[in-house]
Amino acid sequence: MHANNLLVDEPIRMSTILDPSKPSSLPAMTKIVGTLGPRSRTVEAISACINAGMSVARFDFSSGDVTYHQETVDNLTAAIQSTKKLCAVMLDTVGPELHVVNRGGRAIPLEMNSFVVLTPDQEKEASSKLLPINFHGLSKASIA
Repeated sequence: MHANNLLVDEPIRMSTILDPSKPSSLPAMTKIVGTLGPRSRTVEAISACINAGMSVARFDFSSGDVTYHQETVDNLTAAIQSTKKLCAVMLDTVGPELHVVNRGGRAIPLEMNSFVVLTPDQEKEASSKLLPINFHGLSKASIA
């Protein structure tokens, strides 16, 4: 999800979605953040979350592609329109990740106080003594 952009319908103006607020009402100071995922991304589910008090919709970009997230944004837009309530969007973007390459798919037991070698050679078999990883620059990385 590097250069791809999600699109929110441009013509939407929050003032046209919401009922006019009373001049004496104060905005809520507490925000409730809800992560939208496979079980909570339909218009109905998002509407229920908004009606229950969700004020920020979190998108987790560690999984899903642009199409998946765009569909969820579209569903959020529809839910905002149907509930006539505001809901901010928070994007939790993917940062650098380090993964152990476990081709066997079985559990790898690690022992306390033992040494484990991390190798960028992903062809090696993962074991309790040797873990192949997906990061070739680990030996040159600095701690910031």
